[in-house]
Amino acid sequence: MEESILFEIQEQVAVITLNRPKSFNSFNRPMALKLQQVLDNCEKDEQVRSILITGAGKALCAGQDLKEVTEEGGPSLTKIITEHYNPIIQRIRNIEKPIVCAVNGVAAGAGANIALACDITVAAQSASFIQAFSKIGLIPDSGGTFFLPRIIGRQKATALMMLGEKVSAEEAVQMGMIYKSFSDDSFMDEAMKLAQKLSQMPTVGLGLTKRALNKSLNNDLDMQLAVEDLLQTAASNTADYKEGVQAFLEKRKPNFKGK
Repeated sequence: MEESILFEIQEQVAVITLNRPKSFNSFNRPMALKLQQVLDNCEKDEQVRSILITGAGKALCAGQDLKEVTEEGGPSLTKIITEHYNPIIQRIRNIEKPIVCAVNGVAAGAGANIALACDITVAAQSASFIQAFSKIGLIPDSGGTFFLPRIIGRQKATALMMLGEKVSAEEAVQMGMIYKSFSDDSFMDEAMKLAQKLSQMPTVGLGLTKRALNKSLNNDLDMQLAVEDLLQTAASNTADYKEGVQAFLEKRKPNFKGK
């Protein structure tokens, strides 16, 4: 039986590949639960210092496999949201390691919103994003109504969600939805370079940065200043901070260990 999630570690980068290409990597229950397990393993494994999520074939992910929803004995939408997608999004945001999403093709529905939940999202030029929920009478899930308006603004997010318009990789970059796009030929190499660069940085500090950004989504200024105070103190007590300062004074490249 084909593995729905492929996993390997390349030079401290955990590469997670959604692998149901015949169904455009749409999620069924085994795949969703497997991704949660793999993300848990990445969080615990000290060898993993950054994570790269991508898809096999022509899509990152087309969202939910509707065959599973409609088949007799299949999970309800409530079960799918609470046990499949919400835990995936929570893991992506709470793992204090940088997570790059490399969107290799279409990212639709929950697939699009999983991409937007990652820390840095890049795409191949031929890739596209679509909030496909309205086409079947549903609302955006997987954190879409939380992240997208905060990334591109309420008006634009509302239009994309209600109209279900396809957004090209170039358009996604222009509206600030994603970080960068690359030519299809160089895309995976560039995405891996980005993930590898992050893995060699002071990843404890990057994780604390991620925590601060998470807090900022709901804090006022005074609350966020207090968060920065607390987390900056924590960062200043890391070995990587000491190494970074020493390397600066000695005019050499730092050798960060993620500690």
